[in-house]
Amino acid sequence: MLELMYITNNPQIAQVADKAGVDRIWIDLETKDKEKRQNGLDTVKSHHDISDISKIRPLLKHAQMQVRINHINVDSKAEIDAVLAAGVDYIMLPYYKTNEEVKTFIKYVNGRAITILLLETKEAVEILDETLLIEGVDEIHIGLNDLHLSLNQNFMFEPVADGMVENICRKIQLAGKPYGFGGIARLGEGMVSAEMVMAEHYRLRSTRVILSRSFCKPTPGQSLTEISRQFNQDLQALKRYEDTVTGKDMKFLDQEHLKFQQSVATVANMMRNKKQQKLLQKMKE
Repeated sequence: MLELMYITNNPQIAQVADKAGVDRIWIDLETKDKEKRQNGLDTVKSHHDISDISKIRPLLKHAQMQVRINHINVDSKAEIDAVLAAGVDYIMLPYYKTNEEVKTFIKYVNGRAITILLLETKEAVEILDETLLIEGVDEIHIGLNDLHLSLNQNFMFEPVADGMVENICRKIQLAGKPYGFGGIARLGEGMVSAEMVMAEHYRLRSTRVILSRSFCKPTPGQSLTEISRQFNQDLQALKRYEDTVTGKDMKFLDQEHLKFQQSVATVANMMRNKKQQKLLQKMKE
């Protein structure tokens, strides 16, 4: 079964996700340069704080606490020490480009938490063989938002459709490390359906995924009870579909992969055309 991660710093929503069966609650401290990298994209740009860890950690009955820090910088040691002092189980390094950054991260954590690398740059792809030899790297997650931007692609699932993520996954699997990639929406939602994305996770033997924001989009006046009911309903539906996928053979997964590729190509073309139209409009102004 896939380990499920959910990003929130809202204590009540964290409890809802925990009760529904989410495996990790994710506090997101990454702010440095993220807005610049993802400017204009509808991506999660969190405004979390280290104090959120101590607010949420005691409330969790099932889920563990995961934190994404900033990329390596002059303040990294202090940030990592503060995060670990607040009490986390997993700590994630984003947007690294060199193995020196990875080694610095591992040194600063010093075995005090499970380490995760967020592979999301073309440079990180190029150095992966050497990265996998570094002692102290526990897990790797492939971040599709920044990776597709780094590759000058138009849609976040293009690196999955074109085989790059498959090649990365094979290398990580051979190194014996757990891995996952991207995120997943509610069933029936997403620019590429959650059902096809789930099949890709099983085809590539991924073992963890981020739940998208669609799992908790409260409407004005909606009660916490109703929010909890909806979150649990959507999560259980995803898990039931996952159960059906686990029983399928490679023929089914390969067929779903072809559908996935076709869907990604359609969305990528649409987004490419939108970019071209915006550029032409800008040139006319």
